[in-house]
Amino acid sequence: MQQLMFDIDGPRFVDAQGRHAILRGVNLGGDTKLPFGHDGRNPPRDFADHRDVSFVGRPFPLDQADEHLSRIKSWGFNVLRLLTTWEAVEHAGQGQYDEAYLDYLTAVCTKANDYGLAVFIDFHQDVWSRMSGGDGAPGWVFEAVGLNLAAFDAADAVHVMQQRYDYASSEHRQEDRYPMMSWPRNYQMPVNGVMWTAFFAGATLTPDWIVDGRNVQDFLQETYLGAMRAVAERLSDLPNVLGFDSLNEPALGWVGQKVSERRDGPDASNATPIWSGPLWTPLDCLKAARGLPVRLPVMKRTGIGKPEVIGETDLNPNGVSIWLNDGPDPFEVAGAWSLVDGVATVGDEDFFRIRDGRAIDHEHDFMAPFFARVAASIRSVRADWLLFGEMCPYLMIQGKTFPQPMPERTVNASHWYDVEILGTKRYDPDTPGNDRSQRYAFQLGFIRAMGLAMREGGAPTLIGEFGIPYDMNDGEAFERWAEGDHGADVWRAHSQALGAMYDTMDQLLLSSTQWNYSATNANDLRIGDGWNQEDLSIYSPDQTTSENDPASGSRALEGFSRPYVQRGQGVIASMAFDARSLRLTAVIEVDEAVAGVTEIFVPNWRYPDGVAVALSGVPADWIHDTVSQIVRVKASGAGSLKIELTAG
Repeated sequence: MQQLMFDIDGPRFVDAQGRHAILRGVNLGGDTKLPFGHDGRNPPRDFADHRDVSFVGRPFPLDQADEHLSRIKSWGFNVLRLLTTWEAVEHAGQGQYDEAYLDYLTAVCTKANDYGLAVFIDFHQDVWSRMSGGDGAPGWVFEAVGLNLAAFDAADAVHVMQQRYDYASSEHRQEDRYPMMSWPRNYQMPVNGVMWTAFFAGATLTPDWIVDGRNVQDFLQETYLGAMRAVAERLSDLPNVLGFDSLNEPALGWVGQKVSERRDGPDASNATPIWSGPLWTPLDCLKAARGLPVRLPVMKRTGIGKPEVIGETDLNPNGVSIWLNDGPDPFEVAGAWSLVDGVATVGDEDFFRIRDGRAIDHEHDFMAPFFARVAASIRSVRADWLLFGEMCPYLMIQGKTFPQPMPERTVNASHWYDVEILGTKRYDPDTPGNDRSQRYAFQLGFIRAMGLAMREGGAPTLIGEFGIPYDMNDGEAFERWAEGDHGADVWRAHSQALGAMYDTMDQLLLSSTQWNYSATNANDLRIGDGWNQEDLSIYSPDQTTSENDPASGSRALEGFSRPYVQRGQGVIASMAFDARSLRLTAVIEVDEAVAGVTEIFVPNWRYPDGVAVALSGVPADWIHDTVSQIVRVKASGAGSLKIELTAG
């Protein structure tokens, strides 16, 4: 078994030669959340085919792999956060792994190895499943725990684009039916509340909820990890596969909430934001799930402040139950509430908050054993794999960090977005950016500190997701492109926003995987990355120009394809890039015991006339390989080496 392409040493990534490495990559890709053949144009609505779908061809057909991977490599990336889903692996039924898909995924990873691209596997989810408004778990899981997925929409228990959006309409933005960026509201709704609470807290809160001879929590986690092991066993011999993400953006369910208290925003007991739309309590969810009509206040967010109540709405007016055979409801059985003569009564207001006289701590009580379980599962296949750990992203708002102890060889793979840009899809490139830069430094600095505090000696941080929407400012860039304006100025807002993010990550020496690269993206406000009107792909076939154009297919190339130190002959002490002067400065603390030279990615398209490199400190020489787009600097002594790279 070959040594991993990259490993960790305290708070740093290192390569096989012991060089400090910066991993800079991309998520591949957003459309991988959907079965092959499904997209944003008019996807199937009733999910009746959920056992018969195929994800072979996601993120792209194999005969396109060279095209996409060579492009990703040429833009300067050296790592992929490669998406898969539980559904992709096990959609047909429990234990029925899709062997054709596993063959395909192995072939994609093997191709990535041919291009020198490291990979870590992300078992992705958003709001639990496609059937509950996102992606992740297969449909049969709902049936296994006693839920009728065919009733979800009729009971108003989910908010799903396939069922709420009018695809026959010419209107691409339908704010009255499916508002922009509205999919996260599912976290507050009945199906997500049931599933996430069961996944993490079933053994604690509903000990008598038995599925397939086990408590529901054990059933869900063991089955999920079984799918992960099926992938792991196929990839164990590949040196570029570094390990696995624990689970994308795990949610809290109802843990920490009072049963009937209506929150108006994140608080000390529950960090989940309040989104525009109906405002649910756990009791409202349990009632609607049981088949009772509910009347809820409707919230609307104006600006970046708290949402305000703008009215009321009646949901599940026809009294549709989402429990198979009308129950029983395991939470009612466990005493959270009761339904007597049609009247719902709270049984224990603190059911989701306090157990045996002690406040439930989601991270310590549920996430810590889950992290340990994931680590043990993947390392039963390959002992040196890294665990890329994620906690609920909203907990960081409260200043919370990873539970202790974390498994050895864990990477802090937390996510970070400029929430204002992401939520409003607006950015003005002419607005001074000092406040934004300071905010980025503070927020990303906190995330980096989470990694440093993860264990003695620190752990590396890799920002697992960050990025910008390309349909921002009402799709202005798409309109200009369609009119024939294909210059870099079309993407000025996007490039500036991305550049500020990379500036901060350079300052903090953070590794990262940008969200995302979708091979099927379209310049269409309805389609985008093919999923829930999101459009954050740095690539689109609609941006294809000519074969010899290095920018062909790219969006905002100036924002993300930039020089940086990929590997240092020792420790990378500092790094900064000034896009206006094309000046990269870096300091390497050279260690003579480290084999190999410092390698700097230098994109040819930025430096068409070559580069000039000034070296000071320890004696060193440099060469520029324009084929690989790498400047190599070899120092001949230990100490500080300052590198200043400019246009030739």
